[in-house]
Amino acid sequence: MLVLALETATIVSGVAVATEERLLAEVTAARLTHSETLQPHIELALEMAGVSRSEVEAVAVSLGPGSFTGLRIGLAAAKAMAYAWNVPLLGVPTLAALAAQFPVPGARVVSLIDAQKGSAYMAAYEWGEDGLIEREGAAIYSLDEVLARCAAMPGPVLLAGDIAQKKLAKRDDLPANVRLAPPDMILPRAAAVARLGIKQLKSGDAGSVMTMEPIYIRRSEAEVLWEKRHKKAAL
Repeated sequence: MLVLALETATIVSGVAVATEERLLAEVTAARLTHSETLQPHIELALEMAGVSRSEVEAVAVSLGPGSFTGLRIGLAAAKAMAYAWNVPLLGVPTLAALAAQFPVPGARVVSLIDAQKGSAYMAAYEWGEDGLIEREGAAIYSLDEVLARCAAMPGPVLLAGDIAQKKLAKRDDLPANVRLAPPDMILPRAAAVARLGIKQLKSGDAGSVMTMEPIYIRRSEAEVLWEKRHKKAAL
């Protein structure tokens, strides 16, 4: 069960090649343009893993929420490969992939992705006997609301995501039950997307190349501005 996984929902451009038993290769870079780096990263990851395109049995992709442009680039590439290679397409929520990097039984893992304007995309997870369990679905909250929700959660809470380090690390009002993930583990990884994708593949939960869409949660700024301009023009 050989899976090629893509992570482009944030500043990370990540590609992983993995089986159920092990990670064969992973290429990760940050602060680079996905449209320029993704394809070279795919080729490099396959080369590092020592496998050919014909050996790939499924393509997994991070679906968001996150960067609108990054999500579209990643999903377009994943759809093209899954269609051309005639293999299953697996869509993995980005917040779940981020939480999957922290298998900490007995704690809540709260995944955060910057939603701009002082807010964050948030979802909460817990580890059970069968793996990751979603306790709170993805939604947008202000950072103050995030901390309030975390304070009300039972037991220790681990905050994951780069916005936690950028915006919350220096605050003196963190709830007593909250800890921040280490700086080297704050961004989503393609390896986690591969792991969750493989679990989907085993359960027969593959998506459709024709209908799979990113998880946006809210409209892009471009869509909002377009609507405002056309409303003004209609008046």
